[in-house]
Amino acid sequence: MTIAANWERKLLEKATITPAYDLIAPLFSYGEDVMEQAYRYCSEVTREHSKTFYLTSGLLDSEAQKAARALYAFCRVSDNLADEESEERLAKLEAWKRRSLSEHPHPDDLIPLAWADTRARYGIPLEYAEQLLEGVAQDLTKTRYANFDELAQYCYGVASTVGLMTMHILGFSGPEAIPYAIKLGIALQLTNILRDVGEDWENGRLYLPQDELTAFGLTEADIAAGDVTENWRAFMRFQIERARTLYTEARPGIAMLGRRGQFAIASSADLYQAILEDIEAHDYDVFNYRAYLSAADKLKRLPAIWWQVRQVN
Repeated sequence: MTIAANWERKLLEKATITPAYDLIAPLFSYGEDVMEQAYRYCSEVTREHSKTFYLTSGLLDSEAQKAARALYAFCRVSDNLADEESEERLAKLEAWKRRSLSEHPHPDDLIPLAWADTRARYGIPLEYAEQLLEGVAQDLTKTRYANFDELAQYCYGVASTVGLMTMHILGFSGPEAIPYAIKLGIALQLTNILRDVGEDWENGRLYLPQDELTAFGLTEADIAAGDVTENWRAFMRFQIERARTLYTEARPGIAMLGRRGQFAIASSADLYQAILEDIEAHDYDVFNYRAYLSAADKLKRLPAIWWQVRQVN
């Protein structure tokens, strides 16, 4: 893969980390029952907050499934704290950072306990978790993005880091897989952003690149009005095409993952990408409708995804 764009070069630098395998802490000795409870709680959090991730992580073997859901639970709590309507958000996020990145959490602190065990088992670089928390914290102070380069930095922090950590759970061929994980994370987060324009606006945030809104003749007043105009349709077509290009460019990286995880990641990518189709089907009205894929639609797509993955191997 050729890394050409400025945002790609910057993000590849951030993502290129040498794991300190010799410094990984030993597994914890809190007892099998305690650890099982911690992982079970992470699974419940995953099932409650993300039906898609719960489904796709269920395609993994039992150990990787537990680890993936511990990672999800860590990310979910981090994101929720940033979204709280509270003057204490920053203090709570700092306290969570200390708890969630501890090598020896309290045995009653279930998510940090499962997450610490997962990091130790799979050699997940702590820097990726720190970068995710920095990205999440950005929501406390930054509500506008001047251009796509700025937005890509944000998407890396809150989404690409998740993919980079997941690679360590699934196994991967080597550093050549990193650029693909970065692009897939940005594609997924951009899909989130396009789906949630109306909701984010209500919460005082606008993740759409300001210079691109201007280029398509749109203003914040247009976003506030929530009107689906020809200018808005053209803008959304441009953004959806960018997201699809990123999904396409990220796809070769799936073959660089461990065999046990390829179907799960391909499913996550394809099912999430299908949200873009639902946005189009509803005439780009992301102000009054939240695009989604039904459980039946997800299950219907899985055999074709499985076949595509099998053809690569």
